[in-house]
Amino acid sequence: MFDLIFNVKSKTITVSAIILAVSSTISALLGIVRDRLLAGTFGAGPELDIYFAAFRVPDFIYGILITGGLMAAFLPVFSESFEKDEEEGWALTSNLLNFLILSLSFLSLLLFIFAPVVMRVIAPGFTEAQLQWTVVLTRVMMVSPILLGISSLLSGVLKYFDNFLTYALAPILYNLGIIFGIIFLVPRFSLLGLAYGVVLGAFAHLAIQIPAILKAGFKYKPILDITSQRLRKIIYLIIPRIVGQTSTQINLVVITAIASTLAPGSLSVFNFADHLQAFPVRVIGLSFAVAAFPRFSRSLVNGQKEEFLENFSNSTRKILFAIIPISFLTFILRGQIVRLVLGTGRFDWSDTRLTAAALGVFAFSLFANALMHLLIRAYFSFQDTKTPVYISIAGVILNIALALGFIHFLGMEGSFQNATVYFLRLESLKNIEVLAFPMAFFFSTFAQFAALYLILERRIGDLRRKEILDSGIRILGSSIVMVVAAFLTLRAMLHFVVLDTFLGVFFQASVTTFVSILVYALAAISFDCREMKAIMKKIL
Repeated sequence: MFDLIFNVKSKTITVSAIILAVSSTISALLGIVRDRLLAGTFGAGPELDIYFAAFRVPDFIYGILITGGLMAAFLPVFSESFEKDEEEGWALTSNLLNFLILSLSFLSLLLFIFAPVVMRVIAPGFTEAQLQWTVVLTRVMMVSPILLGISSLLSGVLKYFDNFLTYALAPILYNLGIIFGIIFLVPRFSLLGLAYGVVLGAFAHLAIQIPAILKAGFKYKPILDITSQRLRKIIYLIIPRIVGQTSTQINLVVITAIASTLAPGSLSVFNFADHLQAFPVRVIGLSFAVAAFPRFSRSLVNGQKEEFLENFSNSTRKILFAIIPISFLTFILRGQIVRLVLGTGRFDWSDTRLTAAALGVFAFSLFANALMHLLIRAYFSFQDTKTPVYISIAGVILNIALALGFIHFLGMEGSFQNATVYFLRLESLKNIEVLAFPMAFFFSTFAQFAALYLILERRIGDLRRKEILDSGIRILGSSIVMVVAAFLTLRAMLHFVVLDTFLGVFFQASVTTFVSILVYALAAISFDCREMKAIMKKIL
C-alpha cells in the first residue's frame, strides 16, 4: 500500500485537481477540528494568545521564503535542467536543498537568539510571564520552518513527476501532528505541547515525501555552489514574490502586536474568526482563480482578447453566484457556526459571541476577497507581478491605519460603539475593540479589489462590466429572498429544537442551510439567472 502511495502518478490534470481538492477539503476540516480542540482546551484567553503570538515568527519565515514563491520559481528551472540532463536536475536539487537548509538554519538561529527582543515587538501588550512563555514556544517552533522549507522543495520535485497524492497528504499530516500535540502532549507539557505538536506536524509533512522522492531517483549530494547560474535564476525569480508576501506577513505581525495590547483573548478571537472566513474564500475564490489562470494565459498568448474577456466574465459571475449567498448565510448563521466549531470546553459564551461578531463582519468582505484571487491571476497572465504587489502594500498600510482608528472609536462610548453593539447583538459584552480588525479588513480588501479591477479595466478596456453587473443584481435579488427564508426558518426552528445542545444547534443550522439553498436556487431560476440556468442544463 505504501509503495502504491509513493509511486502513484496523476495521468490527467482533472485527476490531479480532484486529488488536490479532496486533500484540501480534508486538511481544512482537520483545521476546524484543530481549532475546536484549541478552543475547548484553552478558551479565548491569555494562554492561546501566547501560542498564536509565538506561531507568528516561524509562520513569518515560512510565508515569506517558502510560500513566497519557492516552488513557483524552482519547478520551471528544475524542469528545464531535468529535461536536458537528469543528473544535472538532481544536482540542482541538492544544491538548492543545501543552500535552503543553511539559509533557513542561519535565520532560525538568529531568531532563536533574539527571540526575547522580537517578541517584545510582536506582543508589546503581554505581561512579563506571557512574554517568557512566548519566547520558549517560539524557540521550539523555529525548527518547523527548516523542515517545511525542505518539504516544500521536495513537493516541487514530486509535482514534476505528477505524484500529487504524496504531495496532497503532507498538509493533512501536518494538521494531524498539531492535533496529536493538543490531545496527547498538552496534558503533559502544557503550552509546550502545542509547540511540540507543530514541530511533529512539520516533520510528518517532510517525512511522507522522502520515500516518494527517493523512488523518483533522487540521490543527495553534499554540494553547495552559490555561483550556479540556475541557483541564481531561482533566487532572482523568488525575489518579487517575496516582496509581495512580506507586506502580507508584516500586516499579520502588526495586527498581532496591536491585539496583544487589547483585552486577553482578543488575539485568539481574531485568529479563530479569520480561519473560519478563509474557508469559503479558499474553496471558491482560489479554486476558480487557479482553474482560470491557464486559460487567461493561453488567450493572451494567442492574442484572443475576446476569449480572455469571456473567461474573466464567466469566472467572475460564477464566483459571485456562489460567494454572495454564502456571505449572507455566514452572517445569519454566525452564532451557530462558531458554536458548532468552537463551542466546547473552556470556550465560553462571551468568547462565542465575540468570535461570532467578528465572523459576521468578515462575512461582508468575502466577495471582494474571493474575487481578488481571480484579479491577481489576470495580472499574472499579463506577466505583471508588480501591480498586485504595489496594491498589496497600499492595502496593508490602509488596513493598519483603519484598525487603529476603529479601535479608538470602539473603545469610547458613542454612536459608533452603540450601533456596533446593537447591529451585532453584543449587549452587556465589554472589550469589543477586537472587532476593529475585521472592520479594517473589510474596507482595505474592498479598496484593493476596486483598485485591481479599475486598473485592469483601464489597461484592457471594458471587462464586460454590464454583463457582470446584470448577473450580480440577479444574484443579489435571489440572495435577499434566501435571507428572508433563512430568518423565517430560524424562527420556526425555535419551536422544535433545544438550542442548549450540540445536536440542537446542528439540526437548526442544517435545516436552515438546506432550506436557504433550495430557496436560493428557486429564486435564481425565477430571476432568470444565467449561472443557475447553466447548472440546471448540466444536471438535466
